[in-house]
Amino acid sequence: MDEMTEVRELRAHVPVPDRARLAPGRARLTEAVLARESRHALWRRREFAIVAVVAAVTAVAVAATLLVGGKGAGRSVHPAATPSVRYKGVSAAEFLRQAADAVQAQPDGAAPTAKQWIYIKSAPEPWRKPDRFMGDGEGWIRFDGSASASRLGNRPLDITKMHLENGAEGDDRSAREMYRVLVALPADGKGTTKALREQNAIADSKELSQARNDYSEISVLLSADVMPAKGLASLYRALALVPGGKVTDHLVETAAGRRAIALNYNRGKNPATGESMDDQWLIDPQTYRIVGKRYVDGRGKVLGGKSTVATAVVNRAGDRS
Repeated sequence: MDEMTEVRELRAHVPVPDRARLAPGRARLTEAVLARESRHALWRRREFAIVAVVAAVTAVAVAATLLVGGKGAGRSVHPAATPSVRYKGVSAAEFLRQAADAVQAQPDGAAPTAKQWIYIKSAPEPWRKPDRFMGDGEGWIRFDGSASASRLGNRPLDITKMHLENGAEGDDRSAREMYRVLVALPADGKGTTKALREQNAIADSKELSQARNDYSEISVLLSADVMPAKGLASLYRALALVPGGKVTDHLVETAAGRRAIALNYNRGKNPATGESMDDQWLIDPQTYRIVGKRYVDGRGKVLGGKSTVATAVVNRAGDRS
């Protein structure tokens, strides 16, 4: 008897994994693939050190799901319990122009200093209860890109040195470098689009339309750790010029427990399933600030992403306010 026969007999009692059993693992795999897609972005954000640990745990979780099955599936997008804002009939371009005007009027605090840290706590989409390995989605990164920090459970704070500025670590850029790009953007959408095309921080793909390449440039900056009001307004006005956006006509609930406006842009096929998939930007209906981004399929099922629970500029890694 060979080894494969022994393994088959040993696992003969294990049920065959059906589509529902494979769904959680497929969702995690999709999220991991999508996270790698922007590796050629010259101003790509460095994720916190915790991500490396989460990625390793996720790989194990995917393997376990494929072998022994799992419960649950992606959480569907649905209206918040008592929606008070509706956007039926409102185009993405119209909404973005209104959001830009509202954001631009907001005052900005002082830019962080080089030695300050950006604290972010996030919730994974679809929501999964944190465990002692994955922690609670907390991380810190220094504004000048010289270090990141994370804490898993009750363990001591883990600080990792980095060198993100001036291209010292390849494609990545610091929060300070991203901030400088944002504050220098023109106020109008056409001017912003032209500026981003000239910088060409993400190399244009010949396989994509100019609009799709413009969207790639804009979407990376929309995820900046520190977002000046005028910079966000400029990005919104530039995004309003990109066709294909759609505003959901009701508020949705995020994994962080917020009610948010959902703005969708198709990103092509899901690399794990081959089905059509959208980027869904989650926008606060009061401040018009972005509070998360997730990926949804054609049926509205959430495949991956994250939502912001809290963020702050702090003086030391480990501080939360």
